[in-house]
Amino acid sequence: MSLLRARCPTCHGYTAVALDGEYECHSCGRTFAAGLVRVPRAWGDGGEAMIEAAALPLDYPEATVVEEDSLHAQTLAVASDLPARPLVLGGCCCSHIGAVEGLAARHGRIGVVWLDAHGDLNTPESSPSGDEWGMPLRMLLDGGAIEPGDVALWGARNLDPPEVEFIAAAGIRGDPAAVLERVRRVYVALDCDVLDPGEMAVFMPEPDGPSLADVEALLIGIRERGAVVGAGFTGLVPDPANVEKVERLATALGF
Repeated sequence: MSLLRARCPTCHGYTAVALDGEYECHSCGRTFAAGLVRVPRAWGDGGEAMIEAAALPLDYPEATVVEEDSLHAQTLAVASDLPARPLVLGGCCCSHIGAVEGLAARHGRIGVVWLDAHGDLNTPESSPSGDEWGMPLRMLLDGGAIEPGDVALWGARNLDPPEVEFIAAAGIRGDPAAVLERVRRVYVALDCDVLDPGEMAVFMPEPDGPSLADVEALLIGIRERGAVVGAGFTGLVPDPANVEKVERLATALGF
């Protein structure tokens, strides 16, 4: 599939043409600020609901669907198939790995704002479950795609002790503003379980999270302070009510 064309959500054909980082449908004339990358995989046990959620009908042109048999192959495929400005819909948070690696290769140094109720900083040795979806941020850091000082982990409230130790030792920040003072471009990884469970239907809810309005305000602030070169939404279940909420948050980022 060529990234020069994407499937228009209105016309349902490959009539959305890449133009200066955006897409314009040559059939209906609509324009879009991002190309949608679907990654319908979950690298752990029992993640079928997250896989189904990657098919939610977001109102963005579908540039590519990545379905690979290994996480390594998925990462390479996502990195190579990125539109100029990607909006990733997983699956689990492992879908962010290829997006961040691809954008870092394209732009050089980038920051990452990781919004998640969990740390995603485990290793195979420290993980209580062994599920790879608890490791993607650590994979990015250990792989050298991003530096710890260029990462903000926001909203995390269920951390394993080794994750707490790693955050302190590595100097990972909790305030996105601190990262935006260091880097010009950022990727926003939003595991929707960062929200309070009453706000959105997610795979792994955690109590005492922020409201949808709180996260929306945070994303608007990120957009106003830095160049958002990509974003991704993960950790959902296939509830149709999630569509409007995800699109609301994507709009807050300027997508």
